[in-house]
Amino acid sequence: MSAARPPSESLSVALLGSGGAGVLTAGALVTEIAARSGWYGFITRSVGPQIRGGEAAALVRLATRPVGCMDGAFDLLLAIDWNNADRFAAEIPLTPESIVVGDPKSGTPPDYVTQSGARFVEIPLAEIAKGLDGGRANMLAVGIVLGLAGIPGDRGAEAIRKQLSGKGEDIVTAGVATLEAGIAQTEAIADTPQLAAPPASSGERWLITGNEATGLGAVRGGIRFAAAYPITPATEVLEWLAPALTTVGGTLVQAEDELASINMAIGASFGGKPALTATSGPGLALMIEALGLATAAEVPIVVVDVMRGGPSTGIPTKSEQSDLNIAIYGCHGDAPHVVVAPLSVADCVFTTQWAVHLAEMLQGPVLVLSDQFLGQTKAIIDRPADLSFMTRRSVAAEIDAAKPYHRYATGEGGISAMALPGTPDGQYTADGLTHTPRGTPSSRGEDHVAQLDKRRDKIESHDYGAHWAEIDGDGDTVILCWGSLSSACLEAAAKLRAEGVAVRTIALRLLAPLNTARLGEALAGARRVLIVEQTHSGQFRRHLQGHVAFPGEVDVLARPGPLPITPGEIADYVQKWRS
Repeated sequence: MSAARPPSESLSVALLGSGGAGVLTAGALVTEIAARSGWYGFITRSVGPQIRGGEAAALVRLATRPVGCMDGAFDLLLAIDWNNADRFAAEIPLTPESIVVGDPKSGTPPDYVTQSGARFVEIPLAEIAKGLDGGRANMLAVGIVLGLAGIPGDRGAEAIRKQLSGKGEDIVTAGVATLEAGIAQTEAIADTPQLAAPPASSGERWLITGNEATGLGAVRGGIRFAAAYPITPATEVLEWLAPALTTVGGTLVQAEDELASINMAIGASFGGKPALTATSGPGLALMIEALGLATAAEVPIVVVDVMRGGPSTGIPTKSEQSDLNIAIYGCHGDAPHVVVAPLSVADCVFTTQWAVHLAEMLQGPVLVLSDQFLGQTKAIIDRPADLSFMTRRSVAAEIDAAKPYHRYATGEGGISAMALPGTPDGQYTADGLTHTPRGTPSSRGEDHVAQLDKRRDKIESHDYGAHWAEIDGDGDTVILCWGSLSSACLEAAAKLRAEGVAVRTIALRLLAPLNTARLGEALAGARRVLIVEQTHSGQFRRHLQGHVAFPGEVDVLARPGPLPITPGEIADYVQKWRS
C-alpha cells in the first residue's frame, strides 16, 4: 500500500447504497473496528423519508480525539450502488482531494460526484463478492475502507468474529475472507487519506448512541417507570429502557398513544415512582395539556423530546432544533418548568440524570431536548463518570393528625412535602384546578396568585450550579449555542484559535429558566456574539434576546435541518464578520 499524504487526525467516510445493500451495517462495523483499534469517532445515518428501506448513507467520522460533529467535506465516498444517490448531494460534500470508490456496473454516479473533481476509483464490488464463497459487497466495502484509512485488518477480523459468531463458523470464515479481499483491493491505490496513529489508551471506551445514553442517564438518575409510544427518532430510548428497567426493579408500559403515555408517567410519579416518557415533536404537541397538569399538581416527570424536522410530520429522519419554542413556551397559562439540553452523545448521560434530579427535587416537569443527530448517532466515547445526585423529592413520611396537611404550602423556597398515596392523614387533591395550600379547588384570586408565585419561585430561585452551561476559552468574540451544535462550535473555536483569533464558546445546557445572571457574567467583555442554531426562524436568538442584554454586536447563524452547520462554516462566518 502506498500513501503520499501526511497522516490525518480526522477522516470522514460515507457509504452509500439502496435498501438491502447493508451500508449502515458496514458503517457500524467500520466504527466498531476503529474503536477497537484506539481511535475516536462516530457514525450517523441519513435515510430517505420512507424511514425503513430505500436508499441510505452511513456517515462516519474517525479521529485521534473525541469528535461530535461532521467535518466540512468527506475524504472517502464508497458506493455499493448509485440508486437515488443524488438525494444525498448536499449532505456529502466532496472536494478534489476526496476519493470516490464505485462499482462500474452499479449505475451512473450523480452529477455532484462527477463535478466535484474527486478521484474516482473503480472496483467491481459485486463481481468480487460473487466470486467469494459467502461474500457480500458490504463486507468487501468494510475492507476497502480499512485499507484506504490504514486501520489494522486484524482488528477487523476480530470484530467480524464477534458480530457473526452466532451464525456459524462458515459465515464467520466468509466474512473474514471478504474483509481481507477488500483490503487487498486497496494495495495498489496511492495517495490515500490515512488516519494518524491513535492516542495511547487512557481508559475504557464505550460505543453508544445518544438515545442509549439518555436511557442510561435516566436509570442512573432513579427512573423506575417509563411509558412508551414509539415515534422516530425517539423510539430507541424506550427500547433501551425496556430491558434495563427490569434489572433495577422498574417497569416500562407501551401505551396506546402519546396522551396515554404521559398520563401514565404522571400517575406513576404521583404514586412515588420516578417516571419518564420519550417522544418527538408531534408527540410533544399532544402532551402539552398533561405537562400543564404536572406543573399545576407539582408532580415530578421527565419528558425527553428527540427533535426532528417540522412542523407536522416534517422530516422524521433528520435533525433540527425547532422544538425550542414549544418546549419553553408551549403550555397554556403561566406554567414554569425546566428545559435542559445535552451537548453531546456522552453528555446525554449526565444531562438526563440531572433532569431526573431536578424533576424530583423541584416537583414538576423537566423537558430534555435531544435531537435526531444526538439520539441516533453512535459514538466512541470515554466511559462517563459515575455521578451521584443524592437529593430526592421532599416526601411527607409522617403527618401530624392534629394539623391539616398542606400539600401546597407556600414558603420553604416553594418546595412542599409530598405525601404518597396511603400515607396516614396525607390525603389531598392533585389536579389541574387552582387550589388552596391544602389542595382544595379554589377560584379566589389570592389563592391563584399565591400558587403561581410558589411554582415560579421554586424554579427561578433554585441554584443550578455550574451545570447550566459549558464555557471554553476567552476573547472578545463569543460563539453562543446549545444542544448538538455545541461540538461544531467548540471545534470551530479551536480552528479559530489556531488562526490567531481569541474566541470563547458558551454552550447552554439549561435553557429554561435562563440563568441570566451567570450568562451576563459569561458574556462580560464581549464585543461580538454569534448565536448558532438549527432553526429557520431564529428561535434561540429570540429566546435569548427576550431575557438578556447583550454587550456589543450580535449576529445569528441560523439554518433549519436537515443540513448540519459545520465547524468550518462557523469559523468562516466569524472571520468574515471580524474583517
